[in-house]
Amino acid sequence: MQESLDFISSLPCEILQQIISLIPLKEAVRTSILSTAWRSLWSPFQVELDIDSSHITSDEASKKLMQAMAMFLKSRTSPELLKFCLSIPEKEKGLVFFAIKGVEKELCLDFSGGKQITSNFDLILEPSCPIETLSFSSLKTLHLRSVNHLGKNLVSTLFSNCQLLESLKLEKCTGLQSIDIKANNCLQSFIVIDCPNMVSITISAPSLKSFWYRGVLPQIQLKTSPQLVDVILNLREGLGQNEFDCEDVLSLLASLIDIEILTISGWLLEWLCTAGVIFGRLEFQFSKLKELCWIGSLMDRPKRDSLACFLNIVPFLEKLFVNIDQSYSSIPCPFFHHYWHEPHLWMDYATVKSNASQVEHLKLFKLIGFTNEEDQLLLIDILLNKATNLNSMIVTSLDNQSWRVSKIPYSQLKQTSRCYSKQVGISSPNKECYFGLREEDSNGLCPANGQCL
Repeated sequence: MQESLDFISSLPCEILQQIISLIPLKEAVRTSILSTAWRSLWSPFQVELDIDSSHITSDEASKKLMQAMAMFLKSRTSPELLKFCLSIPEKEKGLVFFAIKGVEKELCLDFSGGKQITSNFDLILEPSCPIETLSFSSLKTLHLRSVNHLGKNLVSTLFSNCQLLESLKLEKCTGLQSIDIKANNCLQSFIVIDCPNMVSITISAPSLKSFWYRGVLPQIQLKTSPQLVDVILNLREGLGQNEFDCEDVLSLLASLIDIEILTISGWLLEWLCTAGVIFGRLEFQFSKLKELCWIGSLMDRPKRDSLACFLNIVPFLEKLFVNIDQSYSSIPCPFFHHYWHEPHLWMDYATVKSNASQVEHLKLFKLIGFTNEEDQLLLIDILLNKATNLNSMIVTSLDNQSWRVSKIPYSQLKQTSRCYSKQVGISSPNKECYFGLREEDSNGLCPANGQCL
């Protein structure tokens, strides 16, 4: 059989450049792995600037750098890659970063190309009067990667000139300890991923609709975000070097009562229950929450029971996803010196089941990472009893095979098995019934915010 030829890669560079100019930046960058021809499109043009990066906020230095950035953004070539080199007097290496411009008013600044110096720093981002006419009004999306203490002034100055910025992402900023954002009415999306030294995040953004976070648990304060509807708290790295403050976490949850979609790490709910929090007695509920995604490395008894307790304050929940990902780190729960906790927490299963609240509005439950373990089956049993209007219950195994779950009395087991040849029967842990697992295509049943970072 004749091998297929790669005709597209043999096209002239001008045509290849035109092709990638028609697709979003994230997809365009991926073309660099296709072949040498595509990779050559991403050869950076180097820009040398004689600016002391430690004084980037001075009027003269800021004006010079912002002019260079403005010329870069106004050029007609998209996407385009530039390498900026800023000198630092009396030092061998200055600030080096790559700037990648996308076709859809996107800009990515990557500081990982230079020498990585671990030094703790804070980042304050707030709008201010732009430098002359350099308002960067065309910029809608800003992605910052590996920002260090040398680049923080540049980032702050650039942000203050992005008057119409709608989306901001911070990723892999080692040394970054705190973020303080005071945004205008345009910022709608804020994402923070893998900043291992993070201690605190303060956000004031009147039009913010989504806040996605992945990393260690910091102190998070949402001061002015009345339009927030979608939140991810993927705390897969645990506490890091921070301390667990129950009041801070409850204050954060209280600021999220109007959201509609929430992803949260299971260990955080377990720790709150262990520390003495009784969800049913809190002064707030998530009355607008329609979709909840629980994530963790395993489903054991404390995590199962704490999730059941948390459901007491989500009375109108319609979709529940439980994502068990064994690649996540296991976060062991410490011992808290309290004599009170959820009334049925860690009691026998019959007591837990009888005290669990009805989830009358739940229509869909999907368990991802199903391994047929007892605590998973007990959670299924609770929901089958308490979710009176449940339309669909799906479990997906580690090899991505899915089954629809139904409750089958022992008396109907043989009859049901004859009707569905591909159905598997699993006895419930309490031996009251069987769970019927019938093969199901559930690829379209996913959390609204994708893969939970």
